[in-house]
Amino acid sequence: MRARLRLWLQIPLAFLLIASNTLLHTAALLVVALFKALLPLSAWRHACSALLAHVVESWIAVNSTLIGLMTPTRFHVEGIDGLSRSGSYLMLSNHQSWVDIPVLQKVFNRHIPFMRFFLKRQLIWVPVLGLAWWALDFPFMQRLDRATLKKHPERRGNDVGATRRACAKYRGMPVTVMNFVEGTRNTSEKHAARASPFAHLLRPKAGGVAFVLDAMGDALQVILDVTVVYPGGRPTLMDLMAGRIREVRVHVRQRRIPADLQHGDYENDIAFRARFQQWVNMLWLEKDALIVRMLADTAA
Repeated sequence: MRARLRLWLQIPLAFLLIASNTLLHTAALLVVALFKALLPLSAWRHACSALLAHVVESWIAVNSTLIGLMTPTRFHVEGIDGLSRSGSYLMLSNHQSWVDIPVLQKVFNRHIPFMRFFLKRQLIWVPVLGLAWWALDFPFMQRLDRATLKKHPERRGNDVGATRRACAKYRGMPVTVMNFVEGTRNTSEKHAARASPFAHLLRPKAGGVAFVLDAMGDALQVILDVTVVYPGGRPTLMDLMAGRIREVRVHVRQRRIPADLQHGDYENDIAFRARFQQWVNMLWLEKDALIVRMLADTAA
């Protein structure tokens, strides 16, 4: 009974503290973003961008501290040595749960520039966070299904243009562009429905990676190939807040960007698209085998 009472108190308290921290830091973000928009001078905008980054890092640090104080979760991390906050990276990761985001933020905060995700356009309406993402120049994308594209073929390629416009903002500044290559969270239902050939992953979607590299490949230092594993099974945010995640393992491998894949017309060049997809599939084969080894090491 005592343990259950503690749990009933811990979950709302954790959400309340994290929500309060988010509101406080979002207010600061919006104030700085307003000053940045009102005075479009280059030096001023750079100074505001640096201040925005510090605010985000502070928000993540407080959230991570709260999670550390209120949960018993242990983090085992390999491969983050040698990273730099002044570098520019493309991060490619598997995706199993919404927990992936606070995990990655905790692991990489103040080791690299804060991560910017490609978000669905509808997410700009998320209370508080939508404004924060907008203020931080997160790219919002509108995914069009095949039926819409068939009816409006002139809208084909809109995402490519949006990707290039977003990446153009990041040139000349340290940045980490984050891509969940599977395009969605991996679930047993999605894995079966999509007939994935991988044991622990969905099929990768190479197009988004290709568009980012084409837009700013020469401005990126390295690819961070990130693998996140939950030995206790795929968790939820509620599991995190309740302290039910005992262990998280994160493996980071720094990869060179292949020179022949740095630029190319993924949409129209069939040969380039085939080479790019083969490269991404090889990354995913290696990642799938790595997950098997990480789970086996945990069980041993």
